Amino acid sequence: MSDPRITSSIFTRGAVDLSALRGTAPASARTNTPAQAGPSSSLPAVAGGSSVVDVTEANLQAEVLERSTAMPVVVFFGAAGYPESDQFAPVLERLAAEGGGAWTLARIDVQDNPRIAQMFQVQGIPTVYAVVGGRPVDAFSGVVPEAQLRQWIGAVLKAGGVSVAEPEDPRLDAADDALMSGDLDAAEQAYKKILAESPADAAAEAGLAQVGLARRVAGAEPGAALAAAEANPDDVEAQLLAADIEVLSGMAEQAYARLVGLVRRTAGEDREKVRQHLVGLFTVAGQDDPAVASARRALASALF
Repeated sequence: MSDPRITSSIFTRGAVDLSALRGTAPASARTNTPAQAGPSSSLPAVAGGSSVVDVTEANLQAEVLERSTAMPVVVFFGAAGYPESDQFAPVLERLAAEGGGAWTLARIDVQDNPRIAQMFQVQGIPTVYAVVGGRPVDAFSGVVPEAQLRQWIGAVLKAGGVSVAEPEDPRLDAADDALMSGDLDAAEQAYKKILAESPADAAAEAGLAQVGLARRVAGAEPGAALAAAEANPDDVEAQLLAADIEVLSGMAEQAYARLVGLVRRTAGEDREKVRQHLVGLFTVAGQDDPAVASARRALASALF
């Protein structure tokens, strides 16, 4: 599988003809594809109840095509044994459970269902599609921070005609749209304007923190940056960049642990720089995130 892409934008794929997958394909039709490489075990059992379903060719029509006419279906393509897939799937499952039946998460193991992966043009895992009314409406590959994932799901619910509980804020919508499209200057200005008018707006704070995160990793090669951090554990700049990449790769807890450890090993200005950077990463996820609460306790222990 290809490495997860570090991206702050969601992209829409071309038209996908799902009618070709109606019904169950014979075993002879299951040809080898790049998506079959890797561990052969199935995805772990789901924990999200009826809001999360495992999908194969046998139930694709009922669980994705037909179900999407009643509610949005978020289709997750993954495979057991791949770190990016294993780490990102539980986040989607938790959000599906929190959704209270407003949308369904359909999990598809690309190793067991190569024809579905081919039809959806899956090039790497994880890949996530939104299906509404029997048609894909948006998609992204790789992993994204939870705050950005929540924004995306909110947009999918709106596209599916589902009312979102939170009141709409046109200012925030415009800022989020700019962030999603990669226009960081416009997003930064929009979030700052909101904060000037509403200093306690947590969503705008998180958005502005995401802009900073996107700027810091721009042009970085994830593999090389992580290798440099591994080779130079006391290089503050290398560790900060590695933590940023881990957050964007859906490994926030690993990033927090990295920086808490660095706080323990540094002093003076370096220690304060690391502390402030870590607090900034907390803002990306939001103060209600359980991983943030745990990391805050670890940071307090490291400082005192």
